[in-house]
Amino acid sequence: MSTCPIPDSSTAPRRFLRFLAPLMLLPLSACNFVVMNPAGDVAVQQRDLILISTGLMLLIILPVMALTVLFAWRYRKSAENPDYDPDWDHSTSLELIIWSAPLLIIICLGAITWTSTHLLDPYRPIERIDASRKIAPNTKPLEVEVVALDWKWLFIYPELGIATVNELAAPVDRPISFKITSSTVMNSFYVPALAGQIYAMPGMQTVLHAVINKPGDYEGFSANYSGAGFSHMRFRFHALDQTGFDRWAATVKADGQALDRPTYLKLEKPSEKDPVRRFATVDATLFNSIVNLCARPGQRCMSDLMHIDAMGGAGKESAKDVEGLRHDAHDGSDPLEKGALQKEPEEKGSSPHLLKDSDKAPPGKTPTGHQHDNRDMTMNMDGMSAHHPSDASAPAHTL
Repeated sequence: MSTCPIPDSSTAPRRFLRFLAPLMLLPLSACNFVVMNPAGDVAVQQRDLILISTGLMLLIILPVMALTVLFAWRYRKSAENPDYDPDWDHSTSLELIIWSAPLLIIICLGAITWTSTHLLDPYRPIERIDASRKIAPNTKPLEVEVVALDWKWLFIYPELGIATVNELAAPVDRPISFKITSSTVMNSFYVPALAGQIYAMPGMQTVLHAVINKPGDYEGFSANYSGAGFSHMRFRFHALDQTGFDRWAATVKADGQALDRPTYLKLEKPSEKDPVRRFATVDATLFNSIVNLCARPGQRCMSDLMHIDAMGGAGKESAKDVEGLRHDAHDGSDPLEKGALQKEPEEKGSSPHLLKDSDKAPPGKTPTGHQHDNRDMTMNMDGMSAHHPSDASAPAHTL
């Protein structure tokens, strides 16, 4: 009669842990620490900033953790250490170490943060290709206009007159100037190998300056949740030498279609997992209209509305009135550049909501032709007097 061996209860957990330990390392096999191994100079400086900051903080963290274990072991109950003093409460030398070390580290972190905030400002044009090479004075950066759509990326090259969807390319060792916006909701443009993430917001334009130093095929994606297709909002960034980039641009011109307003409006509609698309020609005013939220026919651009508001029009004047006002200026000045506070009294009153002093009625009266206007709040005072006769003698206050 055979019997099954009973496993030892002490060795079974150990065998299980030995089998499980290699499996726990499998998820790490697919990790790509691109942030710690970047290919662009801006990303390299950001990586160095992370390492320096972490190292400075570890100067406090590691000794504290080590001393915690040391004190617990040295002064445990069974040790009966002779220098144990339960009534100890103060040491001047120890206090100096405890407070001076963190203070020095905070000063170092503050200095590094202040300098890096200015040197790595995404709006500031870069001054070097890498740590050993400066940018030549006459070097012109490659301009790329980036539009975050639902849920894809549109890249426009204004100098080349081409555009792509979910595909970005740039030559190695040439500065890149990104102008970034969004068509609908806020998003985030991020190529870890190139530089840090920059937000893309509708009605606004953000800027990023960077350079790629190593040829390769890198990944870019959206780092800000923006809806159902967010997880597939990814693109490829091709870092090529100048010959390869010229060849790529020629391929786009040969194989692409035209990106005009009607095509853009179709492209703007939400879609997921979009393939790479290429456009051989692009409407030169498209990006500006996207930033100003007037890509659709009949929409008033924000820039025009701000000009109208600057001239005190309160939205009543048309775009033709704005241009006519510019042409009527005989002294060569632009009337739209003069704010409301800089205007002379005779220049005001172009809207029924803005009254000249001559149009204002005495307190308690409504000006003729402006029955609904009450900028001096006198009608409210009349109403108060009607309901509260005791206050009828109170003077009317004007703004």
